[in-house]
Amino acid sequence: MRADVNVSVRKQGDEFGTRTETKNVNSVRFVMQTIEYEARRQVDVLEEGGRIVQETRLFNPDTGTTRSMRSKEDAHDYRYFPDPDLLPLELEKSFLAECRASLPELPDAKRKRYEDVLGLSPYNAATLTAEAETARWFEALLAEAARVQKKSESDVAKASANWLLSELYGALNRLGKTLEESPVTPERGAELLALVADGTISGTIAKQVFEIMLETGDPAGKIVEDKGLKQTSDTGAIDAAIAKILADNADKVEQYKGGKEALFGFFVGQTMKAMQGKANPGVVNELLKKALG
Repeated sequence: MRADVNVSVRKQGDEFGTRTETKNVNSVRFVMQTIEYEARRQVDVLEEGGRIVQETRLFNPDTGTTRSMRSKEDAHDYRYFPDPDLLPLELEKSFLAECRASLPELPDAKRKRYEDVLGLSPYNAATLTAEAETARWFEALLAEAARVQKKSESDVAKASANWLLSELYGALNRLGKTLEESPVTPERGAELLALVADGTISGTIAKQVFEIMLETGDPAGKIVEDKGLKQTSDTGAIDAAIAKILADNADKVEQYKGGKEALFGFFVGQTMKAMQGKANPGVVNELLKKALG
């Protein structure tokens, strides 16, 4: 750092005193020493009947003192110059309004909209608006997700934000790629989210589909069809799987009926495993509750 330290002293009630300027002081500690020394020096000069000379001084860090470098008696020594005669500039209100209207949505306003209108958490809203590219990518994903699912943007915002910030960012970090280099476009991401939203695939299967999308670039719908990953709501097949699981775990069934309700999650997990993750979780939960009565 380089600081120019200006110091002047006066008796209480007097007019401002003549200042001195100490040039190129290179630390906060030396600035403090300069002020303290120069103030004491000026007080001593005045009390001895002398006068303070307007001048430029230098600070000696070894002794903690200042010394005169050159005098500055008049304004021209400071290279002052008069202001040029500029004409007044008057801007019409309509021009100012046009300028404001031409501005894009700024980060603070966008972040507030994400929180107040879309219902995103402050953390997600701040993360999505931290970089212009991230905000543009999210806006494209949001618009396409709303179009495909035939819903409002506020209805699909949370799922879209969570997927972008966790699944996509996680994959890009793993691959060492930026959002601009993403193998998955906002349109492809919106298609994947729509398949989860309408129950075609479960959230677990969606993770598998996403990994294949990253590797092949294929759209989610094609992958689901080719791999036979559609979620089933076939109650007959799910009932059969549940019956076998309960029969194989009779001891746990007794424990559950005896009040150990936390075991319900175990039965859900076993059923999903038996159905290879393709069972509709809502249907599984409903049928299990009936079976465990």
